[in-house]
Amino acid sequence: MTESPESSDSTATEAFPDAPDFNRTSATPSPTSGAPPIATTTSAPQTIPPPDPVDRARVHYAMNIDTSIPQSAPHLSPMTPSPGLRRRNTRSNTFRTIEEFEDFESRPGWKPGAEPGLDPLKPNGGQETMPDLHAACQITVVDFSQQDLQIHELDNAELIEFVKMPQPKWVKCRWINVNGLSWDVIQALGKYKDLHRLAIEDTMNTRNRTKADWYATHAFIILTCQKLVRLVDDDSSSSSSSDSSDDEGDGRRSVRSMRSEKSYTTMRSVRSAAKKLKRWAWGKRAEHPTAASMLEKGTKRPLATDNGLAHQATGFSDVFNPNTLCTLQRYHAAPNAARTEFMERHSALGPRGLAVMAEQVAMFITSDNTVIAFFEQSADDVEEPILARLRSPTTILRQSCDASMVAQGIIDAIIDMAIPVTACYADVVGDMELDVLTHPNLKHTKNLYIIISEINKMFSFVNPIQSLINALRDHKTKLNQEDVSRELQNPLGGVIITPMTYTYLGDVYDHCILITESLNQIKESANHMIDLIFNTIATYQNESMKQLTVVTILFLPMTFLTGYFGQNFTDFPPITGSVMYFWYIAIPVAIVTMLVLMREMIYEWFVRFFQRRHILGVRKKRKEKLAKAKRIRRAQTQKSF
Repeated sequence: MTESPESSDSTATEAFPDAPDFNRTSATPSPTSGAPPIATTTSAPQTIPPPDPVDRARVHYAMNIDTSIPQSAPHLSPMTPSPGLRRRNTRSNTFRTIEEFEDFESRPGWKPGAEPGLDPLKPNGGQETMPDLHAACQITVVDFSQQDLQIHELDNAELIEFVKMPQPKWVKCRWINVNGLSWDVIQALGKYKDLHRLAIEDTMNTRNRTKADWYATHAFIILTCQKLVRLVDDDSSSSSSSDSSDDEGDGRRSVRSMRSEKSYTTMRSVRSAAKKLKRWAWGKRAEHPTAASMLEKGTKRPLATDNGLAHQATGFSDVFNPNTLCTLQRYHAAPNAARTEFMERHSALGPRGLAVMAEQVAMFITSDNTVIAFFEQSADDVEEPILARLRSPTTILRQSCDASMVAQGIIDAIIDMAIPVTACYADVVGDMELDVLTHPNLKHTKNLYIIISEINKMFSFVNPIQSLINALRDHKTKLNQEDVSRELQNPLGGVIITPMTYTYLGDVYDHCILITESLNQIKESANHMIDLIFNTIATYQNESMKQLTVVTILFLPMTFLTGYFGQNFTDFPPITGSVMYFWYIAIPVAIVTMLVLMREMIYEWFVRFFQRRHILGVRKKRKEKLAKAKRIRRAQTQKSF
């Protein structure tokens, strides 16, 4: 069976019309004919005579079937109905491709097949839409050598003008630290250092994995920064704001402010009365709540001064923009906002007034001994300790004038900020363990599940940094330290990881291993506590059922005898006699029934009793033997003196 070459429709036909005689048509192709050229296919090699001028449009197959096509035949669309063909009724456009990607992808303007990367030489980055990432950045440019140090504090516009000026000759190393993400700053630095367009796109997109990419003139590093922040109490903030408004108004209050203050006072008194009623109803349980109840209800417990957390956690005043604070639950979170809000509200650190902040850090190490670091909000936390080291001329970081050492210092500071987070979670799990050991309940399992989910997320951010450090150490240069000092100033030498950086990256690697091992230990403890909770509850239930079984066995014969004596007999003299007759029968029957039904339990109890007695006897004899030997050695020692 053959098909028409012009038809691309795969719909099956039920009947074919009679083939018209096309030999009467003209062999000269019509200039207006839109028929496509027909390919010749054969199923087996055979000798085909040269075609006649009339048969130029024929298709020759292995079978001698005339499939000639008139050159002047009109070109019909595949969907054009033919009077001689009956098509099967089919549905079209059953499935449609989703074009609204905003519900599934947070990157603005992204769509499948878009041009990868952002070109800093073009105002719109080479994309269809203009990048809408704009923010007022805090930029610190540090130029230093072994003898001199200069620090420049710039904003967006000042940085754009600053990078246009030539770098002074005395500068051996430059560090540009950017706090905040803005397209104009990224574009200016991309032009200044000829940064790769893929690296620029990854810098602006904050949903990347931890990695290290190597380009011709620079290396690109991405990792996640985690740190503790202290939550601000709404009551304290509102009271402070009201105090400041009173000072500014010189004691003059409006009627509206007085009403709001009165309602606030009433609300506080109602809350206080509710707390007193709850304390009275629950007693010590309300005065000394467990960790599970605090995690469930969001109550706050005062922090101990000796746990080392008070000086580790930073407040919102140290955060660049508190309104855009990205907690651990929101960082790289799924589009399900309800789950994110629930997990954030029931966080394990909430009762302590703490939270974990996570953000992406992008860093460039260029071939001209320059480091460019992009932070979302936490640049100051990393910048202060490194600047303190650079201000001292005797530090290793200052004497080396090595961009890779500056990058090592940034990674080391990021890892060090994750250590207090791990310690805080260990303290929370320790408190939870005490509650589970003393009074386990099912509420603990939900809180432990939330802790495990947060630990898993932290582990997914810290563990890949080990691979990142190994990737940097694998690119160690083969030059010695003296040749490296000269090669660092050569822009054509490529990115250099010095032997000194290789050594100190090993210390950072050790810190990563300590953090990951601590996280694994916390996770295993939480999983074991969940198993302990269910096993303990199941044991309690089994013991309750065992006690009920013993009581049932005890009263089973009595119940039978009570029913027997309670029947309406016409002539039964024992009923009219003393009640002791019932007990004469009930007590022996109950004892015999218990011995029969509980024989295995009683036998095991006697076996355990004699085994325990035997073990205690062996231990007693061993102690007596050791005491006797000790007395003999003591006597021999006294005789020797």
